[in-house]
Amino acid sequence: MKLFRNVMIFDGKSSSRSGPSDVLVRGNTIESVAARTPAELDAGARVIDGTGRTLMPGLIDAHWHATMAAVPLQTLLLAPLGYTMIAAAREATQTLMRGFTSVRDLAGPSFGLKMAIDAGVVDGPRIWPSGAMISQTGGHGDFRLPYEVPRAPSGSRSRGEILGGGAIADGADEVRRCTREQLMLGASQIKLAAGGGVASAYDPIDVSQYGEREFAAAVEAAENWGTYVTVHAYTPRAIQAALRGGVRCIEHGQLMDEATAERIAASGAWLSLQPFLDNEFANPQKGEARKKQLLVTAGTDKAYAFAKKYRIKTAFGTDILFDPAMTQHQNAILATLTRWYEPAEILMMATGTNAELLALSGPRAPYPGTLGIVAQGATADLLLVEGNPIADINLIANPQTSLSIIMKDGTIYKDSLSA
Repeated sequence: MKLFRNVMIFDGKSSSRSGPSDVLVRGNTIESVAARTPAELDAGARVIDGTGRTLMPGLIDAHWHATMAAVPLQTLLLAPLGYTMIAAAREATQTLMRGFTSVRDLAGPSFGLKMAIDAGVVDGPRIWPSGAMISQTGGHGDFRLPYEVPRAPSGSRSRGEILGGGAIADGADEVRRCTREQLMLGASQIKLAAGGGVASAYDPIDVSQYGEREFAAAVEAAENWGTYVTVHAYTPRAIQAALRGGVRCIEHGQLMDEATAERIAASGAWLSLQPFLDNEFANPQKGEARKKQLLVTAGTDKAYAFAKKYRIKTAFGTDILFDPAMTQHQNAILATLTRWYEPAEILMMATGTNAELLALSGPRAPYPGTLGIVAQGATADLLLVEGNPIADINLIANPQTSLSIIMKDGTIYKDSLSA
């Protein structure tokens, strides 16, 4: 039993903090939230003084790459997989120590990492895995080198496919099969590449990938398992084709036009949008990739404006990729949302709202309980912040000094108060 006494609560769904309150955690669940707790506590209960501090839900990154953020692309493709997984395990612990208690993994070999975290072998966030990103030939998830093309009818899989980074599928039947394979391996949602990407070698940013029948095949297979399909897409053509196929979430969308934004809103689909700017937090790119990156970052302001105008259900994610030095800025990237939102709106997006997106996995959600809020009966994923993050969002941007307690599933992983 643990008691947070005299804390101000940001509950993940309100724009202000509560008055001084006591929050009682028993096991992995918030048992009570009240102005005052009963006088009697279990023997050995930990009482944590929250005076002057804010208790809030753990942060959620809705577009994370648990393994592919931990190593450069060349390392992923050339190094032994064991090295990559050790690096990913270290990064998982660092992710949790930044206050991110849950992540939605949007492509990469994360099934084994998730298993290790869930078994307590390594500390890390909860992972909602997508498995391999399903891509057409020459699409955003095709990591093959030119000498591997064309693939012989009985040829072996490419290195990227063997690792579980991408799965190449052409035509509705192949897409359906790859979707079922990822679900078999434990995917909580399915990701397809619907258009060109910045980091991929062969596809211009403006190209569309897959057609309505292929999207519909993936959606049918996913919905048969009670879950959904999300797609990597920037442009109107790619987004609208995916929506016609029944896709329920769009990743990115920076190049959408107003008609596409209206269509996203009308369909009830989610927009998982990242604050891509040409700043110090941009994934480093060169050559043609840099040109594509600048096109995307130029559209970010417009995309957020459309999201707000049409009240699209908008999630937050970072999409740090192939740059382990950049992951330390995960919280600072969240704070850049002040360009478009108030601090309370940002915190709600990264907690309660993102938890709603995680719940879209339905019965394929890998963890029971209610996340993203501080409320009676919710899962005890909690952060104790030194000060008021609604008044100063930079407290969240500096987790090393600002987060006194990091709790996941009722277990304290960081405690700078016990001394």
